Amino acid sequence: MLERIRLFSGNSNPKLAQDICNKLGIAMGKANVTNFSDGETRVEINENVRGMDVFIVQSTCPPVNSTLMELLIMVDAMKRASADRITAVIPYYGYARQDRKVAPRAPITAKLVADLIHTAGANRVLSMDLHAGQIQGFFNIPVDNLFATPVLLDYLKKNYQDNFVIVSPDTGGVERARAFGTRLGASLAIIDKRREGPNEAQVMNIIGNVKGKKVVLLDDMIDTAGTVVQATKALVDEGATEVSVCCTHPVLSGPAIERIEGSSIREVVVTDTIPLHDKARSCKRIKVLTVSGLLSEAVRRIYYNDSVSSLFI
Repeated sequence: MLERIRLFSGNSNPKLAQDICNKLGIAMGKANVTNFSDGETRVEINENVRGMDVFIVQSTCPPVNSTLMELLIMVDAMKRASADRITAVIPYYGYARQDRKVAPRAPITAKLVADLIHTAGANRVLSMDLHAGQIQGFFNIPVDNLFATPVLLDYLKKNYQDNFVIVSPDTGGVERARAFGTRLGASLAIIDKRREGPNEAQVMNIIGNVKGKKVVLLDDMIDTAGTVVQATKALVDEGATEVSVCCTHPVLSGPAIERIEGSSIREVVVTDTIPLHDKARSCKRIKVLTVSGLLSEAVRRIYYNDSVSSLFI
């Protein structure tokens, strides 16, 4: 039934791509993505894609510039090989944090990357938990922004019972935290913070009651873990008995693992939109959930031109 579908992977997250193929019951597309001796990305597509519905799975995660170039070159290769439709499956969309001008002469990299993907030849984008919803409007092609909510909710329902609070680490994540709290029957709290610079955050105060309660801190990504560690300290100081962290994208760069292990965080629940690096895999506090089921179902529906709106919960 899926004879005209071809799914390929770059080097950013081949395991997730293989898991998607396994759930769809198809073989991974044959492609070599390597480098020339000077570091330029070299792509070879080793099977016919003429007239095919092609999906390229590639998170633009570290090393971000390399993975982004791999994606662009693979899209270009498929376009020149006469693929019928090219969907860029980007579980983690990098460069998304600069999505507006917050200072004079600042770039809007989220829009720049959207233009690059479109210009390369992509006909559609499938992503997950974009850092800001307005990024969908930066594209001139259809964008399906899935949410890891069903996967994370299922885990929280099984492992967290009564008397816990969903906490948003900033005002921007209130809508996400409220949605989780409503589905779990949990109360809501918000952390008011002031960001002093890139990858730096200072917790100011907590809005809501966390005293004597277990807390689940909810965010879309963890980069250097400065925000969640400072938030955890503030929550414990306010009387929280236990703090866990839940996020979609485990970037975990720089001192993230050292900060997590040196904190009072009970566990960090993440998904496999980004593969864990070696140091993160050795951290026993990190629990990884897979989103391959969600992505494979979205791929199947896109292929059959079915509605994917029921996945946007």
